[in-house]
Amino acid sequence: MQPGRYGDGDGLFLVVTASGSKSWVCRVQKHGKRYDFGLGGVSKALLARARELVRQARIWVEAGLAPRYERKNAAGIPTFSDAAAKVFASHSKNWRNAKHNWQWLRSLEMFVFPKLGERRVSEITGPMLHDVLSEIWMTKPETARRVRQRIGVILDWAFSKGYRDSELSMKSATRGLPKQPTSSQHFAAMPYLDVPAFLPKLREKETMGRLALEFLIATAARSGEARGAVWSEIDLENRLWTIPPERMKAGREHIVPLTDHACRIVERCIQLRCVGTDLLFFGNRPRDPMSDMTLVKVLRDMGEPYTAHGFRSAFRDWASETTDFPDWVVEAALAHAVKDKTEAAYRRGPLLEKRHELMAAWSEFCLARPDTSK
Repeated sequence: MQPGRYGDGDGLFLVVTASGSKSWVCRVQKHGKRYDFGLGGVSKALLARARELVRQARIWVEAGLAPRYERKNAAGIPTFSDAAAKVFASHSKNWRNAKHNWQWLRSLEMFVFPKLGERRVSEITGPMLHDVLSEIWMTKPETARRVRQRIGVILDWAFSKGYRDSELSMKSATRGLPKQPTSSQHFAAMPYLDVPAFLPKLREKETMGRLALEFLIATAARSGEARGAVWSEIDLENRLWTIPPERMKAGREHIVPLTDHACRIVERCIQLRCVGTDLLFFGNRPRDPMSDMTLVKVLRDMGEPYTAHGFRSAFRDWASETTDFPDWVVEAALAHAVKDKTEAAYRRGPLLEKRHELMAAWSEFCLARPDTSK
């Protein structure tokens, strides 16, 4: 049979491609609007079945329903939460950041699923999204923007699968919401001069969160790196903490020299070690890393307006303003990528000896007895 479209009558066509494949296509019109949709290959739908599908399509059109949409409805349109799970399973394979994976679903579970989770994706409208986003639009502006983007990805997937009869503009869904406050991109950092006086206050109580925060300060690590630390990464004999690439922002292994200060914290964690977990700093459930909110709560309970990440800025300012260590040693300690390719090639390697000296000086500064006479 030559490639082409062969009519059977009543809007049913057999389409033959140049490769020889054959499939059924239905064309139905009403009020000048044309609906074309596939009915499957010849091997899956014989002529009698194809004619039956055409008759069903005409019934849908007469009732004012779009055939493609109703076919998916008959097959079962997923709820928003089911669709989110499918999209997450598809996309997360390419996401290396475990924190991003967790946040992607968690943000939907917290702010969207309670109102829209059981709704079929075909039922979701702009006003519904407007109501959901309005609750966090001003109080959690960055989260609201991310949630809006994630909802858009899910509904775009639903449309592409035929579960929705039309696309939904995320921009229109937030039209009418007030302008969000602008926020600085910098993390609130404690002035480095205040760190020595802060640490004794931090130790007034002992909690897993406070130990994790002190370890973060002692190592100038990122919050996620410290909270996710496991025993297999710690080498107390050689005083090293080796963080694998998959846990690093830049995707490269990072070796942290452990000072006496950091080692004492690790030794205390050994005493508090919980059976059944490899984590140094575990959350309420030993197998789960503690939440970033745990560190936030420690600082808030102490009346400090700073962030855990801000202690990296304090370390950077201290090194720049009070020491003679080269910038590239400080940047290496912070696991920052060296942008210049020639410089990166020349300085590749852990630079451990110089970084040991740098971290020892930081430890000496942090643990100095603050002058309370002023």
